[in-house]
Amino acid sequence: MNKITTTGKTIEDAIQSALTQLNTTRDKVNYRVLEEPSKGFFGLIGVKEAKIEVTMIEELIPEEPKEEVSISEPEMDPVVEVTEKEEKNHRVLNEQEVVEEAKQFLLNVLETMGLNAGVERLSRDGNILFNIYGEGLGLIIGRRGQTLDSLQYLVNTVANRYSEKRVRIILDAENYRSKRKETLEQLADRIAAQVRRSGKPVRLEPMNPAERKIIHTYLQGRKGISTFSEGSEPYRRIVISNQNR
Repeated sequence: MNKITTTGKTIEDAIQSALTQLNTTRDKVNYRVLEEPSKGFFGLIGVKEAKIEVTMIEELIPEEPKEEVSISEPEMDPVVEVTEKEEKNHRVLNEQEVVEEAKQFLLNVLETMGLNAGVERLSRDGNILFNIYGEGLGLIIGRRGQTLDSLQYLVNTVANRYSEKRVRIILDAENYRSKRKETLEQLADRIAAQVRRSGKPVRLEPMNPAERKIIHTYLQGRKGISTFSEGSEPYRRIVISNQNR
């Protein structure tokens, strides 16, 4: 056995595994990286180990020892060719192809998380909606939708890598988006009433741009109430006031 393929959490771990299997030392082998290790989403989703190919040097050295032979450069050519080929195959995708690629990515993430869940494509306000259904979806939603928002960002990144025109995909699970919108509007009503009574502005907790937009829109035109945002992401928050800014 003069050539083997091994994996490990890191490239060094994969090398050590190969050395053990070949019963040899580091100076007697050459290796090339087939796949880089990846921590994945939140360090849990899509974790990928390093994958390398290790070859005993003795088998590759020609009979004339004085002649220097390059080992690593020729071995890397097939990997480069595959990468370039994949790039050409994904140069431009139409909307249907983009959506299918994004959906498959999402399904892979759900499977990696061990969830028995599916994805259906819907339409909402002119945007593409991926509705996630199944069991244990609290893990997908996360605290105040933070996991769902992060996963939505990744899905849109995948969708727009090779898209001929930008698409926007919204993720939802257990009708969370509508429920959250209703909760935010109820909060806006309560705070607006409090501001009218006290005359003092109220600063809300930090929110993402989409949630801030819900409150701004809901209170827009409300007599005696004005809203504005302050701070920097991800700590930007809405201030509700009874005075013009």
